[in-house]
Amino acid sequence: MKTKIGSSTKLLNMRLALYFPKTKIQKKNRILPVILFLFLVLFGTKNAFAQSRDFLLLKRGANQKSQIRFYPGENITYKSDKLGYFITDKIVRLDQDFVFLSENILRIENIMEIDIQDKDPRNRTLRNLNALILGAGVILISVESINSIYQTENFSIDRGVGITSAILIGTGLALLPLRYKTFKNEGRNKIQIIQMRMD
Repeated sequence: MKTKIGSSTKLLNMRLALYFPKTKIQKKNRILPVILFLFLVLFGTKNAFAQSRDFLLLKRGANQKSQIRFYPGENITYKSDKLGYFITDKIVRLDQDFVFLSENILRIENIMEIDIQDKDPRNRTLRNLNALILGAGVILISVESINSIYQTENFSIDRGVGITSAILIGTGLALLPLRYKTFKNEGRNKIQIIQMRMD
């Protein structure tokens, strides 16, 4: 029995040595090709996606942070010089000076305004700021009222805390309508079609 157990453990150790080499050089030699393969796959797919996607670029001067992009497949709400009201349509394709929509074809110079309320990153910053200010005002007044009930068993709010929380809530409410709504195609504002081609 002992010889059988000893031989089986030796056999198991030999098999494990094949799958899990002990030397560091052998480990590196096996891991390096896998890392290189993954790197090439990830870099190749990223490059392919980056090169094949065209987009409509809304640019304010040289400021890259305020640039807005619309890709084919996205909805765009615009006002053209032929129509004096906003229309929402889907971008199908972009080609040099033309925007091909599902219901229309537009030249860039015919676009007067584009609705950017949901696209402008500055609106997200304003929303977060509003939430922070309103939240701070509500939390301040809530903590003060809970604290007064816990300590004195009566609901009361300190005058200074009440004024501070009222200022915070009022400021948050006043900032709610403040949004960057439209991008006008005039002055330093430019609308460009950027075509990413593999050839």
